[in-house]
Amino acid sequence: MKRTIMCLFCCLMLFTLHQAHGAEPRQAPSAQERARTLTLLNQPVVMLQAKFGFTTPEERVQRIVTLLRTLNDNDLKQSVETHEVVRYHQPAVLFSINGNAFMLLSQGDLDEGDDLTLPQAAERVRLRLDALRLSLAEQYSSHYLLLSTAKALLGAVLLAAVILFALRSHAWLKRIYAARYARRKSIIPGALRTFLGPIEVRLYAAVMTSTILVAVYLWLSWVLRLFPWTRIWGMELGGYALELLQRLGLAVISALPGIVIVALIFIITALVTRLLRLVLRRVETGQLQLPGLHPDTVGVTRKLISVVIWLFALSAAYPFLPGANSLAFKGISVFFGLMLTLGSAGVMNHAMSGLVLTYSRALRKGEVIRIADHEGVVSEVGMLATKILTRENYEVTVPNAVVVSGRIVNLSATLKGEGVNMTTSVTIGYDTPWRQVEAMLELAANRTSGINHEILPIVRQLALQDWYIAYELQVRLLAGESLAGVRSTLHGHIQDVFNEFGVQIMSPNFISQPEHAVLVKQENWFTPPAEKSKS
Repeated sequence: MKRTIMCLFCCLMLFTLHQAHGAEPRQAPSAQERARTLTLLNQPVVMLQAKFGFTTPEERVQRIVTLLRTLNDNDLKQSVETHEVVRYHQPAVLFSINGNAFMLLSQGDLDEGDDLTLPQAAERVRLRLDALRLSLAEQYSSHYLLLSTAKALLGAVLLAAVILFALRSHAWLKRIYAARYARRKSIIPGALRTFLGPIEVRLYAAVMTSTILVAVYLWLSWVLRLFPWTRIWGMELGGYALELLQRLGLAVISALPGIVIVALIFIITALVTRLLRLVLRRVETGQLQLPGLHPDTVGVTRKLISVVIWLFALSAAYPFLPGANSLAFKGISVFFGLMLTLGSAGVMNHAMSGLVLTYSRALRKGEVIRIADHEGVVSEVGMLATKILTRENYEVTVPNAVVVSGRIVNLSATLKGEGVNMTTSVTIGYDTPWRQVEAMLELAANRTSGINHEILPIVRQLALQDWYIAYELQVRLLAGESLAGVRSTLHGHIQDVFNEFGVQIMSPNFISQPEHAVLVKQENWFTPPAEKSKS
């Protein structure tokens, strides 16, 4: 018990220096002077200044602490005594308790500004030490410990009441807002409420959680200060909180000018981008014409310019961000830069390909295109990929790099919304007059709905193969008609027409020379429905 009391006695001795050059402590000490002042129970006692040989004032304070650790409980019951001595060729005063010397105050420790003699300064120091000794002894009395225990229990009850109130009030508020939401009575609109959820309840929960944490922290710091064994922990805990709040406050105040500048930069950038959006929207709608800007590429151009402007604004605002020059901020910047470098190779390839597609105007939303094995309507031309809606109503996503590297067949680019040119092919043997085949294909086209009959169908002989002729029929669809649906209907009419006139669509393939030449006699050149006027 004696050893414990003395260890606590020594733990309560902190080293602070007050801005002065003498035994009397002063206010506002510097960092070097703080180490020369001896403090007991958070009260400055004396500041040492004299240097004896190679022993500095800081080392003298450390030696005093070492000597005090050797004192026991009986020593603390005795008064502090002083003895005038001569040390190091100068007058000094030796302090002791129960015959145990622990500190020396010399003439060199005095400050001329204090206007004190050595005995006067020594008496002041002795009175302070005696007062602090009695205060420490009183705090170990049974009466003081019982009173401190009662205070701690009362504080625990109040803390429990605060925690119970926070939990009960949160549950009550949660029920209130649930009932109000069920009755659709809320200041926040329903759509936003669905997105945000019970925002009021969450904010209140955050406030109550912070309140509970602060209350526990304050109660713990206060209880630790009540008992002499733990007082140093409570003082350090409270001092840490105050120091943390002070640093946070100073950091917030010092960051305010930078935050204001960053806010101004972002506000100006937002106004510039909004003005740019208004101008480019007029170009997109045809109300305004600017050289080098096409209405089809205005949307992408607006996005690119906005990204460049915001990147420039972020670069300008970066030095003013709080902590921008810290190592942590620089480390995060390097980390994200490395991730962007490693992961952007393929993304940038697709993005640049998307820009090529946009500015080359190779395809646009709503156009009918054919890419590799995919044919359909363009539903979206994104920055990274192009989406095609096929005849099966499937949405096919093709990366822009793949689109650019392959062949793009645009079936509606030149028609400007006047429909789509559709082609189909059939192979017929040489024994059928080509005029008859052309007439039958034209007749099938005329019977098909969804085709613009004001534009005459076109029949081409694509190739003269070994056993048959390849014919192609081209028609113009009406605007909005389905390419796959009209093609299916047209194929049905082609079969019907060929059946009506007894022409076989199945193409022959010979493995030996036929007995008779496969040809069309001249009197059969205009076999119906062919007409001589069309020859």
